[in-house]
Amino acid sequence: MLTLLAFLVTLGILVVVHEYGHFQAARWCGVKVLRFAVGFGKPLYTRTFGEDRTEFVIAVFPLGGYVKMLDEREAPVPEPEQERAFNRQPVWKRIAIVAAGPLSNLLLAIVIYWVLFMSGITGMKPMMGEIPAATSAAQASMIPGEIITKVNGVAVQTWQDVRWALLRQALKNGTANIEAISARNETHLHRLDLRGLNADDLEGDMLGKLGFNPVSPEIPARVGEVLKGGAAQRDGLMEGDNVVAVDGVPVAGWEVFVRQVRASAGKTLQLDVLRQGKNIKLRITPDSVRENGLTVGKIGAAYRMEEAELQKYMVEVRYPPFAAFTRAAGKTWDTSVFSLKMLGSMVMGQMSWKGISGPVTIASIAGQTAHLGWKAFAGFLALVSISLGVLNLLPVPVLDGGHLMYYIVEILKGSPVSERTMEIGQRVGLALLGLLMTIALYNDFNRIITG
Repeated sequence: MLTLLAFLVTLGILVVVHEYGHFQAARWCGVKVLRFAVGFGKPLYTRTFGEDRTEFVIAVFPLGGYVKMLDEREAPVPEPEQERAFNRQPVWKRIAIVAAGPLSNLLLAIVIYWVLFMSGITGMKPMMGEIPAATSAAQASMIPGEIITKVNGVAVQTWQDVRWALLRQALKNGTANIEAISARNETHLHRLDLRGLNADDLEGDMLGKLGFNPVSPEIPARVGEVLKGGAAQRDGLMEGDNVVAVDGVPVAGWEVFVRQVRASAGKTLQLDVLRQGKNIKLRITPDSVRENGLTVGKIGAAYRMEEAELQKYMVEVRYPPFAAFTRAAGKTWDTSVFSLKMLGSMVMGQMSWKGISGPVTIASIAGQTAHLGWKAFAGFLALVSISLGVLNLLPVPVLDGGHLMYYIVEILKGSPVSERTMEIGQRVGLALLGLLMTIALYNDFNRIITG
């Protein structure tokens, strides 16, 4: 239910913002708006408002929307209102009205990022963990424990920043200059070779391929939470217990303890536990649970990292209002340009089309980010809003960018594009959009099937 609600909220916000851009620009330009629709198909809710008695409609299918304006090409217009028809407007007004939709989506992303940067974004510090041999990080002489501070001279504070900076640089098939601080507070400079990355690496675990593995927190086998009704509660394990050994074998940390439990479904384990300074022994039998086709053991206990432990690996990035706004605008611009470069690489065959996602994937990620909190969901909403804005600006007939292309041609040739040309363009545009949607849906279902 949360996934469905998050998906509907995402679509609702993006569509309303996009169409409101068209609507408000039309009003500023003196064009009469007949209908503001969210969704397609049978109307579920209709209301009229304003001096022009504009219809506000919510329809049954939420995948889009439209603003219908007074236009002599669609229906006869009474003579007193002809000057308010869209087709009678000078070309610069038509350009402003059409461009306002996608630009509103980009503006929404800026506002969201602005709020996030002011309120603070939490992320993992870019602290190097284990570096596999023969990787680019190893060849660049990077060492575990280093904290990355700059990539090509640009400051980075989280692993997300590092991945984004390296991803942009990787599209140039070059190298990246990495500045890092060691555990001894010494500044090291590294030259990282990115030429070994291929298209699949960019879409997958790019950092892992380069040898950039985040440091693994030292997690003791300390019980932070005991779930009601689980084996841990039944057999006497309590919050705060430190598991010292299992069946006489010392436990190095929480992950080791979890592996031992998962491998012991239905088998009784002997635990040596340190509780409030006292050594006690417990016998516990993990419940058998089916998970991804396998039978694993679970006891209903979880680890909870203390705040002091968390601060060692996490950082909160926060900026004052003006700096937050400039970073928000810069991030929106960089993401837009990057999206165009990625699309261009797909068209040129340099990258696969697997990166295109459809409504199923969007719904899934909307639900996942909603579970993580409002900041994660807001960041996802900003990213999708940028994608929608960039997509609509592409010079493809039936999209806003296609209409802008016609208006630019009109300016150059001194007269509007012919109806026949626009008719052919509409057919080509619909075919391209149909192909794009087919690829997106195929990728969606392929991800579900293959996991």
